[in-house]
Amino acid sequence: MTGKKAPIGIFDSGYGGLTIFGEIRSLLPQYDYVYLGDNARTPYGSRSFEVVYQFTRQAVLHLLAEGCPLIILACNTASAKALRTIQQCDLPQIDVTKRVLGVIRPTVEVVDQVSCTKHIGVLGTSGTIYSRSYELEIAKLYPDVHVVSEACPMWVPLVENREYDSPGADYFIQKHLNALLMQDSRIDTILLACTHYPLLMNKIKQYLPAGITVFPQGKQVADSLKDYLFRHPEMEMRLTQHATCRFQTTESAAKFSESASVFLKHPVEVEQIVIA
Repeated sequence: MTGKKAPIGIFDSGYGGLTIFGEIRSLLPQYDYVYLGDNARTPYGSRSFEVVYQFTRQAVLHLLAEGCPLIILACNTASAKALRTIQQCDLPQIDVTKRVLGVIRPTVEVVDQVSCTKHIGVLGTSGTIYSRSYELEIAKLYPDVHVVSEACPMWVPLVENREYDSPGADYFIQKHLNALLMQDSRIDTILLACTHYPLLMNKIKQYLPAGITVFPQGKQVADSLKDYLFRHPEMEMRLTQHATCRFQTTESAAKFSESASVFLKHPVEVEQIVIA
């Protein structure tokens, strides 16, 4: 028994997942969505595996209680530190018909098509980079691809404080790009392994040599979700299609609405909730 139809759940530790959501909704506007931001406990990037798993599990349980049969972890840190345990240990105990998907695998799947030199750079939060999730996932699919990574702990604060296009951002952008390229001069593709980083795209391109492709995640995650629903009609049939979205936050609703406008280019109505 699959139960009644319900929206797709999308979870992020904060605002960055809105870049993923924007691409998903642009490609699949007919579906209903519930977006949950755990803004009261962000950032996740510097937290331990145990804490990220605990917080992510609480968010997933909340979205499951909302009825969502399919949940997207639109957060690289949650995908790196919590997804596998939730898929393998929690869902079989909670409901074997529900699905939780992440953003790392869809991003990695296209690496071999994008890079000509087979030398890839990955930029992300400390949590994502130190988990080595991208290196491990790429090695599984494309063992001939060489990967180097660089943690950029200041980039998320730049975005969330609306400094992403200001002169003050230049030092931190240039510093980490130089550090990445010093590790491997043959890099021709850089993956932005954080959902905040697309807002830094203008600055990133400004400080990169010609010929390097910068690859944000949103479009690929959206394409992957569309393909997943095509391949799993039993799941697609469980989703409501009224083109609506509800936004929820664990922090101030007014603050979320104001910050969300940076990512979505328009304000949104938000409900403040408590998860534990």
